[in-house]
Amino acid sequence: MLLNIPGVLNAEQIRIVRSRLEGAGDAWVDGRATAGYSGAPLKHNRQLAEHSPIARELGDAVLGALERHPLFISAVLPNQVYPPLFNRYEAGMTFGNHVDGAVRLLPNGVKLRTDVSATLFLSAPEEYDGGELVIEDTYGTHAVKLQAGDLVVYPATSVHRVTPVTRGVRIASFFWVQSLVRSDAQRALLFDMDNAIQRLNATEADEIARRDLVGCYHNLLRLWSEP
Repeated sequence: MLLNIPGVLNAEQIRIVRSRLEGAGDAWVDGRATAGYSGAPLKHNRQLAEHSPIARELGDAVLGALERHPLFISAVLPNQVYPPLFNRYEAGMTFGNHVDGAVRLLPNGVKLRTDVSATLFLSAPEEYDGGELVIEDTYGTHAVKLQAGDLVVYPATSVHRVTPVTRGVRIASFFWVQSLVRSDAQRALLFDMDNAIQRLNATEADEIARRDLVGCYHNLLRLWSEP
């Protein structure tokens, strides 16, 4: 399931994050630092050093915003979230076709299975040319370039790339999620059911039917989840 999630960060939060990133100086390193063996030759960007204090500070701010965003919770059903990273693509920089690694090591040594990939856009579309996140799935190829503060989530199994930036600077945060529900198809069904429940609640439809539907949702989550 590929989904755009608007308004994860508001204008003031974006201003603060961008200001901190612009003053990061030597904390910006070669983006290949976190690329795997096959991805490194394809990756040409800059990245905030993963364990730098500023990366931890801003990553915590992003995590706090995600925890308060009901659409993210409903769509992704997060179990564990990899600490958000930050990258920048200047003119000529790109990242070729690749699939994200299946397992990443958290700072505490725990392994995280990457079910969902996520990119949070921090630059407005008019600030740069090129730099689209291109995602391939069974329904075709999708070019994504969102407003600053908006997030896109998609299956980590997807082939994806960032097209070359030809003007300006593209700044974003990216991370991975291990979901309570491993299967993308099952997550999509639960997401659709949750949306239907919310609409029925808003219209105060048949109370008993709503109760039964909520029960079905939680019983399916109980059946499919891997806490």
